[in-house]
Amino acid sequence: MKIIHSPRHLGHSGHVELMNGRVVPAFEKPERVAMILNAIGERPFGTLIEPAAHGLDPLMKVHDEDYVRFLGEAWKLWTADGRDFPALPSFWRAPGMRTDIVPKTIDGKLGHYSFDAGCCMVAGTWDAVQAAADIALTGVDLVAGGEKSAFSLCRPPGHHAHAGTMGGYCFINNAAVAAQSFRDRGAARVAILDVDYHHGNGTQAIFYDRPDVLVCNIHADPLQEFPYFLGFADETGAGAGEGFNANYPLPWGTDYTGWSAALDAACARIEAFGADVVVVSLGVDTYKEDPISQFLLDSPDYLKIGARIAALARPTLFVMEGGYAVEAIGVNVANTLEGFLQR
Repeated sequence: MKIIHSPRHLGHSGHVELMNGRVVPAFEKPERVAMILNAIGERPFGTLIEPAAHGLDPLMKVHDEDYVRFLGEAWKLWTADGRDFPALPSFWRAPGMRTDIVPKTIDGKLGHYSFDAGCCMVAGTWDAVQAAADIALTGVDLVAGGEKSAFSLCRPPGHHAHAGTMGGYCFINNAAVAAQSFRDRGAARVAILDVDYHHGNGTQAIFYDRPDVLVCNIHADPLQEFPYFLGFADETGAGAGEGFNANYPLPWGTDYTGWSAALDAACARIEAFGADVVVVSLGVDTYKEDPISQFLLDSPDYLKIGARIAALARPTLFVMEGGYAVEAIGVNVANTLEGFLQR
């Protein structure tokens, strides 16, 4: 299994977020990647490669063009106002407000193109975001080219990003970009299996009315957990996409027994769908000691998760999402990949 990675993720450093009513250093930090690379390096997985450049066109297949252009100019607009500190959204639209107006000022634009204060920008953020998308697309290159699997070590993550909105540490939806790229290269049916603790609201929304991409999310119940306003079991798709979205919300305190039952159900849906390829949004914030999560999975459980995904017997691209217990993230990711490869 080839692992795609770029040191350009380090440009997204020194950023902050609003947590528990306070501005704090972001839990999504560069050390996460360092720990994953260290753990992977201790096991005979495969070659570590850098991504190829793919440009912005593949991003605009799933994201609004004006949104992508905004991400590219946001830091310049922020610093043009004399601000040399991290850019953090602080104003948002509410139901009943206009959604067709894009403000002229950077503060208004940040509010227009975000849904929370989890997407902070610094000077190197946009370059890191582009690199993450290229990492995902290089994974598609490999799998579409005949590799059985690949691991796209993306940072920043992506599954909370909607077509025209950033949030939850996510700017570009790397998994969605990868899924669309598989479709563009001839895959008739693509399945996205999101195993992150938090619901992949952006991925769901992007494909919600489409029958060609099945989206399965296993996550914390949005009645208790971020993103709160999507991820319920009755969200099954719309129009032509009815029946092609499956949510498995689980309560705080869920251990591997309860979680794995949802994984089995999701895998059964993927098998019935007849997926040509599987994109796994790999979050390991289901771990029992994750600082911002409430599930109880332990490190050996991730070996079993990898093995269950491998049992689908389909070409598989892993795309990195969340996981914030920095000391354990590497082991948990490596265990998932090892379980997959040993099946």
